[in-house]
Amino acid sequence: MAAQTIVVVEDEAAIADAVAARLRAEGFAVEVAADGPSGVELCARSKPDLVVLDLMLPGFDGLEACRRIQAERAVPVLMLTARDAETDVLVGLGMGADDYVTKPFSPRELVARVKAILRRIERVTDSSSDTPISAGDLSIDTAGRRVRRSGDEVHLTPTEFDLLVHLARSPGIVFSRDRLLSEVWGYADGSGPRTVDTHVAALRRKVGSEHVRTAHGVGYAFEP
Repeated sequence: MAAQTIVVVEDEAAIADAVAARLRAEGFAVEVAADGPSGVELCARSKPDLVVLDLMLPGFDGLEACRRIQAERAVPVLMLTARDAETDVLVGLGMGADDYVTKPFSPRELVARVKAILRRIERVTDSSSDTPISAGDLSIDTAGRRVRRSGDEVHLTPTEFDLLVHLARSPGIVFSRDRLLSEVWGYADGSGPRTVDTHVAALRRKVGSEHVRTAHGVGYAFEP
């Protein structure tokens, strides 16, 4: 079985080298780019399984790089940010990043997040059936990882798709943020409820707010 490929886009050489070395030690094939334009080009050429993307990059920043990478092909993105401001994190998640790690971080922590994202995508794909889930104007092809709304294909990031499928498989059931974080993201530490909120907001914009109900103070549910 070929090693999974990860592209690291980071302009600080010491950080890029440390991350790449740790990922290679874990059995991943790693390619590195040092700015936004070359990162986008590298992703288009190498078709990675996951991208580790710094927010602050020369050329153009990580937000623009993320937008272009996701427009080319839906691929999970783990964003690195030195900023602690909530706005920067939310914008990154809304732009298509699947998760984020705030600098300074340990390579071990980053590898754990990378593995959690890849495990989740593999788990959802393995458990998918060939029968689409239909709800009103929405059709979800779980095996092909495609979503259509009124016949038109909807572009979802890997995490948005996994979140939608997880909710849609239990219509009407309200999931708490912590439960979604554990069952969709694979994190059991209860951190990151804003990650869930931001992905739900993006999902509602794309598939329609009528399909994802907010249970205030509790969580979210799929409405068939």
